[in-house]
Amino acid sequence: MAAKFLVDENLMRKVVQGILRRNSEIDILRVQQVGLSGVGDPEILEWAAQEERVLLTRDFKTVPRFAYERLVAGLPMAGVIAINNSQASMGQIIEDIVVLSEFEEDCVGQIHYIPF
Repeated sequence: MAAKFLVDENLMRKVVQGILRRNSEIDILRVQQVGLSGVGDPEILEWAAQEERVLLTRDFKTVPRFAYERLVAGLPMAGVIAINNSQASMGQIIEDIVVLSEFEEDCVGQIHYIPF
């Protein structure tokens, strides 16, 4: 089964394109494609959980906190991959996401930070 991701507004389109070049089987939707542009993080996490999509984001300030709050409340959370692009090249970020996509089931209820 191909990995399923939801990409937050703040993630560069070039990263998404690079992921798909590496593995076209990965199912990626951008929040803009599903009517979530400008929506708050809790609602995005809720949508991602309902659709069983791991959220890719560069938002280190709020998304992890809201994700942990979901877990503490016993709510489903498909997973979050928080990306720090100031500490890695775009190529390394793409590679790390592609590697994580192979272990998507390990993302459920987890917050991963990349670069690793």
